[in-house]
Amino acid sequence: MATENGKLEINGTNVAKVKVLNKATVLPSKKLGKKETFLTTFDLPYVTFYYNQKVLLYKAHAHDFKQIVEKLKEALGVVLGEFWPLAGRLGKDEEGVLRVEFSDDVDDDCDKYGVEVVEAAAEDVELADLAQNEASPLLQEVVPYTGVMNFEGLHLPLLAVQITKVKGGIVIGCSFNHAVLDGNATWHFMSSWAEISRGAPTISIPPFHDRAKARNTRVKLDLPESAEAHENAPESQDPSGGGEPKPAPRLREKIFPFSEKAIDRIKSQVNGNVASNGCKPFSTFQSLGVHLWLAISRARNLKAEDYTVFAIFTDCRKRVDPPMPNGYCGNLIQAIFTVTVAGMLQASGPEYGAGLLQKVIGEHDWQAIEKRSMEWEAVPKLFRYKDAGINSVAIGSSPRFKIYEVDFGFGKAERVKSGSNNKFDGMVYLYQGKDEGKSIDVEITLEAEAMERLEKDQEFLMEKISV
Repeated sequence: MATENGKLEINGTNVAKVKVLNKATVLPSKKLGKKETFLTTFDLPYVTFYYNQKVLLYKAHAHDFKQIVEKLKEALGVVLGEFWPLAGRLGKDEEGVLRVEFSDDVDDDCDKYGVEVVEAAAEDVELADLAQNEASPLLQEVVPYTGVMNFEGLHLPLLAVQITKVKGGIVIGCSFNHAVLDGNATWHFMSSWAEISRGAPTISIPPFHDRAKARNTRVKLDLPESAEAHENAPESQDPSGGGEPKPAPRLREKIFPFSEKAIDRIKSQVNGNVASNGCKPFSTFQSLGVHLWLAISRARNLKAEDYTVFAIFTDCRKRVDPPMPNGYCGNLIQAIFTVTVAGMLQASGPEYGAGLLQKVIGEHDWQAIEKRSMEWEAVPKLFRYKDAGINSVAIGSSPRFKIYEVDFGFGKAERVKSGSNNKFDGMVYLYQGKDEGKSIDVEITLEAEAMERLEKDQEFLMEKISV
């Protein structure tokens, strides 16, 4: 169920720690007329993802809050003049193909467009409490659109922002429609918004909006009636349960920070036998990836014969032909998968799992992208969590995104987190560490019992060298 701004239910009891002070709609500050762009094969699979939630925690003076909010809204209006799709709504063309629409023409129903901005206050909430590694239920109160699926952008804003005053600072919670843009485009927007907020007259890198250059195939989808209908459909259920809905497992979400020294040690260990085996050296991602895969498999107590899948949401901007610019504003990702049995993964040394990752990443060239796209277009499929695979570890986001460079004029963030949307057992988000360099924050969602075991796994934690 969707969580309203400022309302949180814990154990059946409504808790209201956040008070909504004001709601407003922000439109592009310059006239744009009528705009539209259809959703491509790279966008459409994500219509049954949930809104992509990002939470940025900043130290700021409380007495400046109203001034900060107005400055952020003014800068948002300016940057929406460039990133206009985020001010739009989803719509359908005459053939029923989904597209993003925007208009500020007086003859159109222009009141339905714009970004929702909520101004709120949480007088009893400490910034430090929200910044802890363990995800707090309070996070749901400071970011909009929890439980809202992307196809609901047919009648809801494609971006919703909540700016909340807390003890010791402010929280900026953003919910982006994931059918409209991916992580790369999300952080491009955020850095551009911050750039304008700091006083820049224009943004450094303009967005590239011509999605047809990446793929020009139009696909009509049959959308579910609601998020609940999609989640409760028979094809969403575990076949081992006879198609009957199973109780949702208790999940925990936690960030595990890995210092630059820890990352270097992990990479060194995984590459220890590369020279003797004649293998290509493993990257930081491949090394950390197998480190996570091994540890999560141990935490789950998988049997030797149990299959386990590693899924990667891979940026395809430089893999498609012709390559697309970094400023491509949309989704240009595909999920790629590799699978093995847990016994082989654990017994073969880290280079085995790293080799599987290296192989599947290396093979995903423009021809593989084309093949996958044509297969999906022939039989369009709406995403479900179980599609990540059995006993899966699924990697999203990237430590390459410069999230701590998103400075709105009051310093870099104390912490950056994901909201609770799109979290399932085995979902992992990788973020740049706060001390930047090569440090990485690993945000993991696991069933509670497995998380308890992971927290005690010294081989995973690398605690002796993480400080």
